Amino acid sequence: MPQKPTEQVVLIVDQEIEFLDWATKHLAAKDLKILRTDNAENAVKITGKTHIDVVLSSIDLQPFDGMELLGKIKAQSPSTLVILIAGFPTTGQVIEATQRGAHDVLRKESLAFELRPVLESALQLAEDRRAADTSPSIHPSYDGRVKIIGVSRALQDVFKIVGRVARSDAPVLVSGESGSGKELIAKAIHEYSPRRLKEMIPLNCGAIPENLLESELFGHEKGSFTGAIARRAGRFEQADGGTLFLDEIGDMPLSIQVKLLRVLQDGSFSRVGSNETLTSDVRIITATHKDLASEVAAGRFREDLYYRLNVVEVRIPPLRDRKEDIPLLAEYFLQKITRKNGMARILLSQEAIAAMQSHNWPGNVRELENTIARACALASSSVLLPADIPLATSTIASRIKLDDAIDRILNSAPSGNIINWVISQLAQRAVELSDSDLKQTSINLGISQQELKKILAP
Repeated sequence: MPQKPTEQVVLIVDQEIEFLDWATKHLAAKDLKILRTDNAENAVKITGKTHIDVVLSSIDLQPFDGMELLGKIKAQSPSTLVILIAGFPTTGQVIEATQRGAHDVLRKESLAFELRPVLESALQLAEDRRAADTSPSIHPSYDGRVKIIGVSRALQDVFKIVGRVARSDAPVLVSGESGSGKELIAKAIHEYSPRRLKEMIPLNCGAIPENLLESELFGHEKGSFTGAIARRAGRFEQADGGTLFLDEIGDMPLSIQVKLLRVLQDGSFSRVGSNETLTSDVRIITATHKDLASEVAAGRFREDLYYRLNVVEVRIPPLRDRKEDIPLLAEYFLQKITRKNGMARILLSQEAIAAMQSHNWPGNVRELENTIARACALASSSVLLPADIPLATSTIASRIKLDDAIDRILNSAPSGNIINWVISQLAQRAVELSDSDLKQTSINLGISQQELKKILAP
């Protein structure tokens, strides 16, 4: 085992000498020793002979790639942190790298502003670990089939969480706006987990009537209710050994929440109409577009169930917060749709891409896919221009935003007289916007000052 020096050591691995020169100059700092090599095999030899705090490596290497180099480094020096670099890291690369123990995965084009802070964070972590004498674990990898498109930092962070949480059986709550891709993330968690050889069984809790939801979850016996003409296994039985994905969990009625909580507590349940106790080995992943904490506060969701389900939360960023993903997503949908329909190749103009990036996408990725599908159906040439992209009109977008605002208000309103509470909140906000000028506020609201004071009175 090599002696650990007082100064920190970074090893940079890349086939391009120009990049090695740039990175060495960019990262130069007092008390930091920088080693470099253009060969993966040499990198393994160096880390075997010298204590390295952080390895900064390209994925594109010879005689083997950076992913394999990561595995070899973690095998011989578990405490060494590894940061991988790729031109456009794929979903699989980020998740697999995280599972193998990578500290981070960076895009090459973002290194000018991301590399130094990420490296400094890694060096600090290495120092903390050295002081605590701890080491990270090594985990196997899996080449999953889920394809999630995106290079934004926000989405890359989601991939890393997926890579970490997939290896455990902890319940996961996937949250995000409608159309943001919550089911894809749930599939990725399942397909990169030890349960991948079994099925992931989905159930949309908002699409099943309350009187049938219990049967869908737990199954039923023949004759247990009208229409029960035969025994039927529920989703818990079907998902035994695999994953049960409960979509739109926020729409689950309270009566069913109680029964779901009981299963999560002791792992047992009974079919509707049966006294037989059954068990099922199931990993639970849930998803919702609602703010479950607000639902709990409003009494529409059980607090004890919320904490059972929200052991790990994965928040999916809306498309408006990761607009750098729009060109890749649009191109992916364009190719997918033209291939499916046997159409000639259609290209996106830079002007069309700019128009899409300026749109707010209230419907998120689902809206983008539908927009590209309509553009393909109406295309009059092989190149799509801004005029060919049927973006939602400002009226529709405003209506969607208003509906979203109303949903948020109703979700956060206390139970009871909601109308009076909303009026009170509206009046208070109007007073704030008019700098506490009650006369102007009453004019803005179209009511008398006396009415306004009555509304504001505690």
